Amino acid sequence: VSDHLFREIGHFLHKGDVLVLNDTKVIPARLFGVKEETGAVIEILLLTRRSADDWEVLVKPSRKVKEGTRLAFGDGKLYGTILEKMTEGRHIVRFSFDGIFEEILDSLGEMPLPPYIHHKLEDKTRYQTVYAREEGSAAAPTTGLHFTKEILEQLRGQGVEIVYVTLHVGLGTFRPVKEEEITDHVMHSEFYIISPETAAAINLAKEEGRRVLCVGTTSCRTVESAACEGRVTAQSGWTDIFIYPGYRFQIMDGLLTNFHLPESTLVMLVSAFAGRENILRAYKHAVDERYRFFSFGDAMLIE
Repeated sequence: VSDHLFREIGHFLHKGDVLVLNDTKVIPARLFGVKEETGAVIEILLLTRRSADDWEVLVKPSRKVKEGTRLAFGDGKLYGTILEKMTEGRHIVRFSFDGIFEEILDSLGEMPLPPYIHHKLEDKTRYQTVYAREEGSAAAPTTGLHFTKEILEQLRGQGVEIVYVTLHVGLGTFRPVKEEEITDHVMHSEFYIISPETAAAINLAKEEGRRVLCVGTTSCRTVESAACEGRVTAQSGWTDIFIYPGYRFQIMDGLLTNFHLPESTLVMLVSAFAGRENILRAYKHAVDERYRFFSFGDAMLIE
């Protein structure tokens, strides 16, 4: 274990390495509205778009709505009707509006910061990576927040190949594991895309014995979801891959990741890659050295 500033990341990456980044873009997915019948305040978090107007959402407080409940947002700029109640606070909502949904959402929605961050971000770009481009996430792939355009250019200049995948981060990434047996935990599906160009770059690197390093657990889960016999297939679809100790990685040779919440699937993923005891040692070191944890926290590189 050694300690460094993030801008020294280039010291640990080599010419020919492939660095995989998740280019998903966070949408202002948190909306506050009222029940039309009573005026009670309702908060919803957009999770997954099911169709042009239908979304899977989290509703708080969930007990205050039922199927058929109509919600108003922004003094009537946007309306939502609960079509279906699901489990764990999830619902299907159908929106109605005049205009373009994305523009209305941008004017009314707030960035969906984690619950342990209690203040509102005035600058929405602080919760976006500098390379974010594909809209659809309910949360940022936070390891990517460490990168600046200058650092990425520096890495390209030293011969590191940078490629992009897309995984729209949803509920599955953050939901804690509550079951006694981790194999009983059910991951929620998240949508991902791997382009032919990215697949070709990764496959060539594997053939030539060059390293593939993932920035964040979302990039890791994306390439491993599309892996077959040590190669990646260009594709798009839904993944509910759950990586925990015992998993055999096919693609990833190194991982850059933040420090994660206890009882999360993310701690299990990094433990699968580095070994549980190694991760516990690294976390103890991070605590002793007063590293910052979680979304806006510090990072570690696991080689």
